[in-house]
Amino acid sequence: MAAPLDLRFLLSATEVGQLPATSAEVAVVGRSNVGKSSLVNALAHRRNLAHVSKSPGRTQLLNCFEVDGRATLVDLPGYGFAAAPGRVRATWQGMIEGYLLGREALEVVLVLVDGEIGPTPLDVQMLDWLDANDLTRRVVATKHDKVRSTKRDKRKRELAEACGLSPGEVVWVSAVKGTGVDRLRDLVRGWLGLY
Repeated sequence: MAAPLDLRFLLSATEVGQLPATSAEVAVVGRSNVGKSSLVNALAHRRNLAHVSKSPGRTQLLNCFEVDGRATLVDLPGYGFAAAPGRVRATWQGMIEGYLLGREALEVVLVLVDGEIGPTPLDVQMLDWLDANDLTRRVVATKHDKVRSTKRDKRKRELAEACGLSPGEVVWVSAVKGTGVDRLRDLVRGWLGLY
């Protein structure tokens, strides 16, 4: 078993210039309610590090965490439907794009896709945008536990194909059951140069 990431909350920011200097960084993006905060908690093996809500859109800032004392992870606001005022949601696109294009230490963007429903048009749009801007990204399919075991192989093929990937290129996880979390911890440490 891979040791949990030693994650420590540093700060929340509204723009990239407010974030601390770092040697390397991983960003977590995805639509609202895909399970970004739950995954951050699972990576750290902690329950309440990142606030989890049943209402989509509770992450409204760039939330920065220190990883193993040497690098950082940033949890970004979700895209799509969110239980937040329109004036707040209107600032998110600029905040997210400014961060993704302006963060020099950014090594990889984890694009979380709901494994139960597959990529939405917004997910595909995000993947295309990242590719167009030459940003390294990996697809992480969440909610593995919600896909029936008899349908998992088919779902894995369909989801990967819809993202333009082979099934082996998608990291499947369940924050609830812990499926795939060890593998993702190892990948994150590798991307951040923590080995």
